[in-house]
Amino acid sequence: MRHCGSGLLSASPLRNTGDFHAARCRLRARQAYHVLLARLTDENGVSHQNRCELSAFKLQSISEGAAPSWIDKQNTPGATVLVVVQPVGWVGEWHENPKPQWIVPLSGRWFVETMDGKRVEMGPGEVSFGGDQNTKPDAQGRKGHRSGTVGNQPSVNLIVQLEKDPAAGQPCGFK
Repeated sequence: MRHCGSGLLSASPLRNTGDFHAARCRLRARQAYHVLLARLTDENGVSHQNRCELSAFKLQSISEGAAPSWIDKQNTPGATVLVVVQPVGWVGEWHENPKPQWIVPLSGRWFVETMDGKRVEMGPGEVSFGGDQNTKPDAQGRKGHRSGTVGNQPSVNLIVQLEKDPAAGQPCGFK
């Protein structure tokens, strides 16, 4: 049985290999996740909403040291919004968040382990803020955090990246 993402994203067994396999994996990632977008007003002042498919998933690393995951990046003025699919068994070894960012699990579960040894598991309904930029390597060479999926389903996270850290190193600096 072949799996999408070199064994990271579960897929049906495939008989073909190569480009067909990669295309099938991208298709499965795209088919599995949609976003509901509100269309604020039309020309008559009536609000509408449409279910729109996320269709730009690419297998890539979110930060140096993190294993690749399926990422759909939406360029939004004022912030970068990503939908990240971390396949079953995915582990992002020690790395820093690329920017200060809010992480909101949409489905599945994931963990974060910080340099101080604390490990927290999260799922839908929980929110995490990643502000571990500019950490210094410890005696084992670890920087930032490591993270990964928990359980037997992918972790799908909505990430909103900011240009500046609103808490500027203050634990629980959000009100």
